[in-house]
Amino acid sequence: MDDIPISALVIGLITCLLSSAFFSGAETAMMAINRYKLASKTRQGHHAAQRTQKLLNETEKLLSVILLGNTLINTGSATLSALISARLFAGNDAAVGISAILVAFAILVFSEATPKVIAATYPERFAFTASYPLTLLLRLFYPAVWFVNLFVAALLRLLRLHKPIGGQQALSPEELRMLVLESGKYIQKKHHAILLNLFELSNITVDDVMTPRHQIEMIDLATPEDELRRQLFTCHHSRLPVCAGSPDNVLGILQARKLLSLREDEVNADAVRRLMRSTYFIPSNTPLFMQLQNFQENKRRIGIVVDEYGELSGLVTLEDILEQIIGEFTTNAPQAGQRFEKQADGSYLLDGAASLRELNRKLKLAFPIDGPKTLNGLILEYFEDIPDSGTCLVLAGERLEIVQTQDRSIKMVRLYPRS
Repeated sequence: MDDIPISALVIGLITCLLSSAFFSGAETAMMAINRYKLASKTRQGHHAAQRTQKLLNETEKLLSVILLGNTLINTGSATLSALISARLFAGNDAAVGISAILVAFAILVFSEATPKVIAATYPERFAFTASYPLTLLLRLFYPAVWFVNLFVAALLRLLRLHKPIGGQQALSPEELRMLVLESGKYIQKKHHAILLNLFELSNITVDDVMTPRHQIEMIDLATPEDELRRQLFTCHHSRLPVCAGSPDNVLGILQARKLLSLREDEVNADAVRRLMRSTYFIPSNTPLFMQLQNFQENKRRIGIVVDEYGELSGLVTLEDILEQIIGEFTTNAPQAGQRFEKQADGSYLLDGAASLRELNRKLKLAFPIDGPKTLNGLILEYFEDIPDSGTCLVLAGERLEIVQTQDRSIKMVRLYPRS
């Protein structure tokens, strides 16, 4: 050792520090790389991505070769620094101690902290660059890696820790939703909204989007023939529920276009019975995603929602569900009116039958949706009575005024702007 020049020892120390920096950065980059972008590039045939993916598929071997290399390099750095100090400061114990501290500082800054920060900032670039030498080192030191992993596996079994089957664990629905939320700037605004709405389908039921019972336009076969024709020829919907005497006695669903094959004098109750299709009933509180699948499997576009007693609660169409995903695209019937209308003073006139979920989404409100589904229901629950017109209240931080009540329900509510 005494024959080796000081300059060679210094060069060896610098080489060890750089090598240690490579292993430290490679470890951080391999663990921090985006696995989904990596999988995408791997499928596209990116060679560096394929090498990196192959290394990550055997994480225990990858970490073993990195840690093995880093341990040997750091040991070499300590040995070389001791030799250099002994040659330069022979007999001076204080100088030798100071040089050891300086080398430790150099390892911490140049071989650990800095390369790890760089690798965490640019994990993909660093990992792709490091993948080739790491692959060669893994082949070269495979016997040593295998020997080390024997002890690692034994310790894991002793601690009763098991490697997940299939490698990386699958993401839960909530984690996928968070992934979509955080990737908003990389996805078109409309596509981003659609993806988020898809995750909400499992939390929304048919009760949240259905047309309430009292707003359903139905054909009553018990009405006089002239009145029946008038209802059929002036309807605003392509599909109509058909009842007999009472809305609870739903007989079927009529496609209005089928009437085009009949003369006017042929349109009667018997013709409607022949042309209508059997009723498709939907249990209350069915999740929207499940109902979307049911519509597809049963080749239906409209269903009658019934409660636990079999009584009519409302009506749901395929369009109602699709609008929860992509937004409104159908035209409401003239008698349906607007759910909310902005006034000159900045306030809104709200329909009492408006869905709380719809108001929250369109007006950025925070009405509770775990109870009543409509604004009318929420206010009635709050008062436990039918309030008089002109009554003011505060719900979920919003100032409201009852404008009109009719037939034991609230028809119109004014929402005042926040001050």
